[in-house]
Amino acid sequence: MLQLSPSNARNAISIEEKFSLLSEHWAPRVVAEMNDYQFKIVRLQGDFIWHTHADSDEAFFVVEGELRIDFREGSVRLRQGELYVVAKGVEHKPYAEHEVRLMLIEPRGVLNTGEALGERTARNDVWI
Repeated sequence: MLQLSPSNARNAISIEEKFSLLSEHWAPRVVAEMNDYQFKIVRLQGDFIWHTHADSDEAFFVVEGELRIDFREGSVRLRQGELYVVAKGVEHKPYAEHEVRLMLIEPRGVLNTGEALGERTARNDVWI
């Protein structure tokens, strides 16, 4: 079942336009749903926190910029147009030296900080 936000029910979604509406960092916003999965956009800059998602993989697609995802044993660098999937249960920490525009693809209800709740935990399931 494909679900778009009510305002986009019959229109293509402009990711560029959606990013223009989003100014804060580390605050994912939903742009579409497919089955039980959400497509979220987010602006990142600086260091995030170590966290895991015990029950879900998490896909990172870099729309613009360069992202480093740190693991306890190494890291992966993603550039514009690249995709990486962090497997469920793997501890990771995103880092962006300069601002990155990113799309996350993950099941509905997944918190940005996983089990590591705190000041970086964003409100969940917020549409833009």
